[in-house]
Amino acid sequence: MIDPVIETTGIDSVHAIQQLVTQMEKVIRGKRKQIEFVITCLLAGGHILMEDNPGTGKTVLARTLAQCISGAREGEHVVFKRIQFTPDLLPMDLIGTHIFDDVNKAFIFKKGPLFCNVLLADEINRASPKVQSALLEAMAEQQITVGDTTLLLERLFFSIATQNPIEMEGTYPLPAAQLDRFFMKINFGYVDEVTELNIYREYLEIARNLVELQQVLSMKDILELQSMAGQVFVHEEILKSVSNIVRSTREHQDITLGASTRSGIAFLKCLRAYSLVAGRTYVIEDDVKDIARAVLEHRLIYRNKEGKMKALESIINKETERLAKLKLYA
Repeated sequence: MIDPVIETTGIDSVHAIQQLVTQMEKVIRGKRKQIEFVITCLLAGGHILMEDNPGTGKTVLARTLAQCISGAREGEHVVFKRIQFTPDLLPMDLIGTHIFDDVNKAFIFKKGPLFCNVLLADEINRASPKVQSALLEAMAEQQITVGDTTLLLERLFFSIATQNPIEMEGTYPLPAAQLDRFFMKINFGYVDEVTELNIYREYLEIARNLVELQQVLSMKDILELQSMAGQVFVHEEILKSVSNIVRSTREHQDITLGASTRSGIAFLKCLRAYSLVAGRTYVIEDDVKDIARAVLEHRLIYRNKEGKMKALESIINKETERLAKLKLYA
């Protein structure tokens, strides 16, 4: 069994990630897999899009994550900002704007909510495509441009975007270029009956937990975990599987727009981070099947609804069956 050593400055990744999951589950009940996917995107250095109906807990999850991470100063949280996307939102409402300083008799730039560590872009598809695209540079380059000036965002910048199903009234489809910037897209979903009953019984305690969450990781810890995720071992055959899956999406008869090379890179980053979240220093075959749909599906354009239901699933199954026969770590 391959068990590569990951260089670290002292943080126990397994314990640290488990602490974070445990704290988040005090508020987010019955959603362990979704929590793990959010942490995966965080450690992969990407961003995540969550789609579902209002009231399923997407906004609370983002706030919970931010409250579990300490900021640059002791006792402070990381800077968390929430943007409620609406049809009348303007790009300057995200980026910031110049205002006149009466004291210095000059225009100064007042930073917008994009200058934070954890950003919640709530109901992102209720704003116009022009506003949605204002996030592109921030998500892709970790910077924004105002006139002739380029301003860097925080070193730790993680955005969690939520959207309502596109069938709902008052929504705009996200541009393909923006969708491609999200490492993962997940459906949050409703909890099961037993969990929902427990939430009704304990909703007052859950609300208290949200206020009293412990800061179990620091920004420095998150940055170190991101570095550790980059060192996770990927077997050559799993690397080939990522390539095979990505290339097959471009050749499948039911897919009109396949995955890009950037998609494959995001896939590999997420595989490494997901393995670290699972407590391993190497990627296994099951990891590919677990996250492939979340990483790739939102990047594809299908010919019809039937193709959307089956095309990607058939590609993933074919490749995971190939990996299973190889018995990489037997």
